[in-house]
Amino acid sequence: MLDAHRLRLLSEFARRGSIAATAAALGYTPSAVSQQLTALERQAGAVLLDRTARSAELTDAGRRLADHARRILAMIEAAEADLSAREQEPEGRVVLTAFPTAAVAFAPALAHSLRAHPGLTLLLRQTPPGEGLRTVSSGEADIALVDDWSGHLARQSGGEHGLLRFYLLLRDPLVLVVPRAHPVASQPRVQLRSLREEAWMVTPAGEPSRQAVDSLFANSGGAPPVSWEFEGMSTILGLVGRGMGIAALPRLALAAGAARVAVRKLPGAAPARDVYAVARASSIRRPTISAVLAALHAAAKNLPGQKVALHD
Repeated sequence: MLDAHRLRLLSEFARRGSIAATAAALGYTPSAVSQQLTALERQAGAVLLDRTARSAELTDAGRRLADHARRILAMIEAAEADLSAREQEPEGRVVLTAFPTAAVAFAPALAHSLRAHPGLTLLLRQTPPGEGLRTVSSGEADIALVDDWSGHLARQSGGEHGLLRFYLLLRDPLVLVVPRAHPVASQPRVQLRSLREEAWMVTPAGEPSRQAVDSLFANSGGAPPVSWEFEGMSTILGLVGRGMGIAALPRLALAAGAARVAVRKLPGAAPARDVYAVARASSIRRPTISAVLAALHAAAKNLPGQKVALHD
């Protein structure tokens, strides 16, 4: 009979591509992983890895079994979730990963609402953009907060028919953020062309939010001649509050604190991102997962950044 633990190692190897990376991800030594995969080959009666002195890769049989392993592990998790769904009170740990602005925005509301479940422990980790789906798919996290500027993420990832479930929490548009004393703070309408000579602050090239800002500039006559690049939207927000420049930021970033800035609607249809909670379909019946998903939905309706008054 095939061992579920060894199937998990094989699935992780298929995802990571090497024994060393698999060992590092799961907290084992490379030797232990190699021995377990060798034992799985004996159980399966087939060669699963094509090994050389320096590397290993899946054989055709290994790839087929890795595909089966993903489905088997999902079914095991679904069975565990079905049994735990009868529990009266959520108990256990939930690992939630989030991109930085979402982590800052959602953390206070989660800490408050999850007090109602003393047996539930939440571990919130910040992840770089694009890592959330991987952490949930691999089992490193139970839920991820991810953002999508394309509007197609859920469909591209399988939507309701894939191994993951996507729950839309909010639509997060770009807004103009200026110092409170800036002239545009009191003007009846924002004209981006009139702000070309301002000191614009943006995130580094290649980040999704930067691509949205570049698109905004392209639709209003091109990028401004001078810009400052900073890692972290909270850094940009703080510098704007100190009068160092202006910025176009996702509204969610205002949850970090908007007391020293004025926030204005951008003209036209401003670029926006969708913010999702993502969980494995096999886990969503667990009381702990259901409780955290419910808390995320409730938090999304009452985030600090979403309550900042916007002026046309």
